[in-house]
This record gives sequence, C-alpha cells and structure tokens, in this order.
Amino acid sequence: MSIEINNESGVAVDEQAIQRLSVFALDQMHVHPDAELAIVFVDEAAMEQLHVQWMDEPGPTDVLSFPMDELRPGSEDALTPAGLLGDIVVCPQVAIEQAETAGHSPIEEMLLLTTHGILHLLGFDHAEPDEEKEMFGLQRDILVGFALAEQRK
Repeated sequence: MSIEINNESGVAVDEQAIQRLSVFALDQMHVHPDAELAIVFVDEAAMEQLHVQWMDEPGPTDVLSFPMDELRPGSEDALTPAGLLGDIVVCPQVAIEQAETAGHSPIEEMLLLTTHGILHLLGFDHAEPDEEKEMFGLQRDILVGFALAEQRK
C-alpha cells in the first residue's frame, strides 16, 4: 500500500498508528496492495474552508473523503484493481472535541475517522438506514479487528 500521511494541523498525531490502521482496513476490504491513499490532517480553518467549498456547509467538520478512481471493495478471490483510492482529510481539533464527548482518547477518534473516510472512499455511505447499518457495522468490525491485532504485537 502506498499511504501518504501529512500533518498540517499543528496538533501531534500518531501517524504510525494511522498508517497501521489504514493498511489493516485496506487489507480487510481486499484492496490491491498497489492502491494509493493520501491522508491529510488540517487545522479548523482549513477544514472549514473545505467543508464550505465541497459540502456547502458552515464550520469545520471531522473528516472529508475525496475518492479518485472510485475503487470498490474486493473479495478474497478478487482484489480491487490497483489505482488511486483518494484523499482523506481529518481535523484533529474537531476529533479531540468529539473524543471528549464520546469518552475515549483522541487517537481512538482519529482511528475511527480514518476508517470512516476509507469506507467512504470505497463507496460506502450512511444516508439511508440500511446503508448506515452496513457502513457502521464494517467500521466497528475493522476497528475491533485492528485493536485485537495491535494487542497481539
């Protein structure tokens, strides 16, 4: 996997954990090992600008996904083709606030948001109840699987 992580937020982020999670999630979704993913951490002002520009909504948000080659999940028998998965933009400041509200650590929230962003890049959505159930179920399974894999290290 080619996973590029840039932290432009001014907030310390455990980039190695984000990298490990991304590889784990893409493996779980049977994405080709030559697929490319970019993850950028930005501050609230930059995220607000992107949120207004692309979603026409005010204020910063937690995560935005920008798919490129519209890759879809593969299977054990057939990986996705190699290609550009796309970009995920995360705002650590918003993630920190959400982590406090949810009662978990900021890195757990950033791992959740990264997983959420990856699933969006793979075509998942949560606009309809059945879509939400599927996407959030996959998100939970990936995060639990990753946590277990990390414990075994």
